[in-house]
Amino acid sequence: MKLGPVTQFLMNDRAGKYLLSILLAVAVLVPLMNLTVPEGSALHVSTYTLTLLGKYLCYALLALAVDLIWGYCGILSLGHGAFFALGGYAMGMYLMRQIGERGVYGNPLLPDFMVFLNWQELPWYWSGFNNFFFAMVMVALVPGFLAFVFGWLAFRSRVTGVYLSIITQALTYALMLAFFRNDMGFGGNNGLTDFKDLLGFNLQSDSTRAVLFFSSAVALMLGYILCRSIVLSKLGRILISVRDAEARTRFLGYRVDKFKLFVFVVSSVLAGIAGALYVPQVGIINPGEFSPINSIEIIIWVAVGGRGTLYGAIVGAVLVNYAKTYFTAAFPELWLFFLGALFVISTLYLPRGVVGLAADLLEKRRSLGAGGGASVQAEPETPVESPQAAVADDSKSSKESEIELSTN
Repeated sequence: MKLGPVTQFLMNDRAGKYLLSILLAVAVLVPLMNLTVPEGSALHVSTYTLTLLGKYLCYALLALAVDLIWGYCGILSLGHGAFFALGGYAMGMYLMRQIGERGVYGNPLLPDFMVFLNWQELPWYWSGFNNFFFAMVMVALVPGFLAFVFGWLAFRSRVTGVYLSIITQALTYALMLAFFRNDMGFGGNNGLTDFKDLLGFNLQSDSTRAVLFFSSAVALMLGYILCRSIVLSKLGRILISVRDAEARTRFLGYRVDKFKLFVFVVSSVLAGIAGALYVPQVGIINPGEFSPINSIEIIIWVAVGGRGTLYGAIVGAVLVNYAKTYFTAAFPELWLFFLGALFVISTLYLPRGVVGLAADLLEKRRSLGAGGGASVQAEPETPVESPQAAVADDSKSSKESEIELSTN
């Protein structure tokens, strides 16, 4: 019986099962330790730590989206920060519409920055964002539509390699410049902030932050299952062939541009969802999220964790961002040098990332253990002829006897 991609994933992906088990445990235990354990206890998780870990989970989902296209299709995108930011802005627009009269200027319809800039009416593209479900559709639709248009033009023109990377980064930079403008209607340099509540729940309460953390963990688990299912399907095998030999795959009759476009759109939607979960937890979204350096950092997360493994991208995102949190506090002026050194070291000495290094060490340990067990056995005092040698000798003697008979 032929197994489906999800069934194959559940049966064969040991590392994935470990990852999902850890994520499920973290999704349940961390909020409980924040809400139920007293603050004086050593097991208490502070609200700051809860929010920080939730941000790491959003970054992990973003890294997973990049690894899907880079690790398995060979598309090195330096513009996924744009899709992340667009999803964040869609969520931010909904949160701004929920403020209403509680803003600084008390305008029930216009956000504070629009009142400050003397806007007289709400722009048409803000319409509908007072509805949560409409906003969630826009979280996926806006990044997906932009990725579809960009990918259709680029892949149809067979733009690949470093040229595609440069174009994606140019797209991100153009969006950053556009969102910095006050007349765009997205808050200009300050962006969107001062959020009050989500679905009627106070964003500053610990219970709301715990739910957001749990939602981020669940979204990461579902995203991993989706990406793994794609990779294990026939589509995934075609994507790998596109990555390794795009011209040969095209000559075999496959529409390479359509496969690349599909996975590019899926990846952008995952990035947009990550951005939507990120904004209510950090409390702000501004054009700085479009910065090209952010998209380059995502590539570093995937490279450090292990490109083409999916779970390695998640590990890399958590490790690098934890290191960033530590080094920006301990060595604020040297953090970018640490980041660059980390990328160079990963490229030169860790081509398979941290998870690849761990797999190599584990394999080496197993081989040494097997070799040590074999060395304990005592060697026989007299050599024993192997069955293959005996068969060879028998066949040789039979051939010699046949020659003798023929000569006689």
